[in-house]
Amino acid sequence: MTDKSLYDYPGDEIDVRWDKRLCIHIGECVDADNPLFEVGRDPWCVPNEVSKAEVRAVCERCPSGALSYTDKTGTPEQPAAENSAQVVYNGPLYVTGELEIEGAPEDMPGLRYRAALCRCGASKNKPFCDNSHIEAGFQDYGAVGQTGPGLEATGGPLKIRPMPDGPLKVEGNLALRAASGRLAWQGAKTALCRCGASKNKPFCDGSHREVGFKSD
Repeated sequence: MTDKSLYDYPGDEIDVRWDKRLCIHIGECVDADNPLFEVGRDPWCVPNEVSKAEVRAVCERCPSGALSYTDKTGTPEQPAAENSAQVVYNGPLYVTGELEIEGAPEDMPGLRYRAALCRCGASKNKPFCDNSHIEAGFQDYGAVGQTGPGLEATGGPLKIRPMPDGPLKVEGNLALRAASGRLAWQGAKTALCRCGASKNKPFCDGSHREVGFKSD
């Protein structure tokens, strides 16, 4: 353990890191059908209990980037072939792909591939979700009415820039899915709401100025 928020779990072939700062307790780790993570066990994560492939698969399910791994005998995690964003019902935006999030700390390697981005405006860990949408009573059912200009490719760098007191400026190939799972919007440039007030969610409509949204 190198930090009170960073927990390392070594294995013979692969190590796992859990970053408490990013965890929003979705449960993809402890609900996996294997003994990699077990609540009540000390340590709760034991990489040697399962195959290396299973370790990689479980860590890559974590939508917030709180779980990452170091494969000692193989390749590092690779970005998904498609950059995608999933609008969560009354919740954040799950983004996967070749992510370049401006300001993301170097000691959060999972954020290069996966992130849960705040949409409600209440997170104390902006631009990342910390589950504040629950207490804030944020409501957005995740419908997406626009289709976008389309894409000629699906991967490549996806640059995400949290604008000061404003939206998430996104540049790069992106497929946006509604909360239903439907592929809704495709394009290479957009601005996504993170103040919680847009009337055109998940897209920004300038409402952050009216409500006095502060990103810090």
